[in-house]
Amino acid sequence: MTEYSAYIDEILRPKITEKAVVLDLFAGCGGLSLGFEAAGFRTIGYEMVEPAVDTYNNNLSGKCHNKFLTVGFDYPESNDIDIVIGGPPCQPFSRFGNQKGMEDARDGFPIFIDAVKRLQPKVFLFENVANIIGRHKWYLDLIVKELRKLGYIVEFKVVNAVDYGVPQNRERLICVGHRASFEYPIPSRKKTTVKEAIGDTMLSPNPEDKILTPRQDEYIAAYELKSHCINPRDLYPDKPARTITCRNLAGATSDMQRVKLADGRRRRLTDREAARLQSFPDWFVFSGNETRRFYQIGNAVPPLLAYKIALQVKKTYHMDSRNPKDIINNYIPESLFENEN
Repeated sequence: MTEYSAYIDEILRPKITEKAVVLDLFAGCGGLSLGFEAAGFRTIGYEMVEPAVDTYNNNLSGKCHNKFLTVGFDYPESNDIDIVIGGPPCQPFSRFGNQKGMEDARDGFPIFIDAVKRLQPKVFLFENVANIIGRHKWYLDLIVKELRKLGYIVEFKVVNAVDYGVPQNRERLICVGHRASFEYPIPSRKKTTVKEAIGDTMLSPNPEDKILTPRQDEYIAAYELKSHCINPRDLYPDKPARTITCRNLAGATSDMQRVKLADGRRRRLTDREAARLQSFPDWFVFSGNETRRFYQIGNAVPPLLAYKIALQVKKTYHMDSRNPKDIINNYIPESLFENEN
């Protein structure tokens, strides 16, 4: 255990202090919900991947339902929901995918917008890949326009998890809707390094089945030569990790996440090391086989980032005591959006 792992083990434990209930759509294994439960909220999740649902239910206080969501779904808990959060599937917008955007069947934004319309929460929040603000900015603008029609002030910003204590460079778009005021958490100058996160295990040659073969080393060297890579893409102890993804965890690819051992050999990361780099506590146990565990970890919102954002959402939630149903049709001056990120 490192000082960092001891810190997240304690600060990210669910401790429900609020009456407000948070609905987490496309909840995955619960990274976003964990941050909100650590900030004091009760959560309810919906997720279609069964091992991820099991992980959520085995680690969080809230209940996650194994359900494939569609537009028009009637949420049984509709009268209890105060805040809606979620990570609509990002594959339609990821730079590693086909980037079909709204033409991709996996696009979850229509479902998210429909849920906000039906439930009229005081606050909502969604996260997605930073690339949605680039090539797909037109679609983000369309999403924001639809949410504003429901009477919300909508703000969005690209944040990097490394600025909030997560030992990993991971840019994500965070979009928040409210009727009061919201401030994004203040970035920290201190960056948590790989050594601070996994220094107690990273130089161990175990497990041996994770040691790269000479053939794999040759393959990686050829890839780095062709891509004009100046420094090997190993994890460096004195720096934060590069972005953790399903692809570079689960697949034995040239881009795989790996550490260099004292004897010069290289080893792929274990699921527990990857989880720490994502800021999951050691007590958080993932269900399913190794590939399933890697996919849950790679797809998750870093819980520590979620916690820092949830604390700000809590302030916004308590700031506006108005009933959303009473002001849903109120006119919101365009001047409120002039300073939008």
